[in-house]
Order: sequence, then C-alpha cells, then structure tokens
Amino acid sequence: MNTAMVVRIRFARGPRVAKKRGKNQRVAIAFAALLTPGAVMALALGMWRIAADLSWTSSFYIASGPLSHWQVWLAAAALLQFFARRLNRYGKTADAPERATAATASR
Repeated sequence: MNTAMVVRIRFARGPRVAKKRGKNQRVAIAFAALLTPGAVMALALGMWRIAADLSWTSSFYIASGPLSHWQVWLAAAALLQFFARRLNRYGKTADAPERATAATASR
C-alpha cells in the first residue's frame, strides 16, 4: 500500500522592510564625487581640442570619429556636472528631515 507523507515547513517571520526615503544617499554622494573630476577632464579635453584647432597646441590625440569634436567634450562635461549636482542635491536633501528633527530635539 502506498501512503504519502505531507511535510509542512513553517518559516519564522523576518524583519519588516520599511520604505525609507533617501536610502541611497551615500551612494549618490559618492557617485557625484566621482563625476565632478570626470567633468573637469572632459572640459580639459574640449579645451585641448579647441586649442589644437587654433594651432596653439600639438594635434589632438583623437584624429577622427565623434570624439574628435570639441562640442562633444564640452557637452559631456556639462552633462557630467549636471548629473553630479543632481546627485549631490538628492544625497543632501534625503537626510534633511532627519537633520531637522535632530536639531530640534537637541534644543
């Protein structure tokens, strides 16, 4: 005779996941800190390309393709700096309510 055994496994309840605003605050500030030097480097390459076009410096190291134009480098610098500012704003305003409640509690 074939009999089947039923096994029930019960898992304990884990911690509740809370929706917390600004949980990626530190990551945003870290990426913003890395984007700003990238924007400066892109600006320097754009300026080098302009100077090479005016024959003030040696030739630009990228001779052809989309990255050989100064407009691309200046646009990249502007975009990188824009995103760095946005990430900084997100990272610093995410903990603003926590700082405000801590400041009022310490008074």
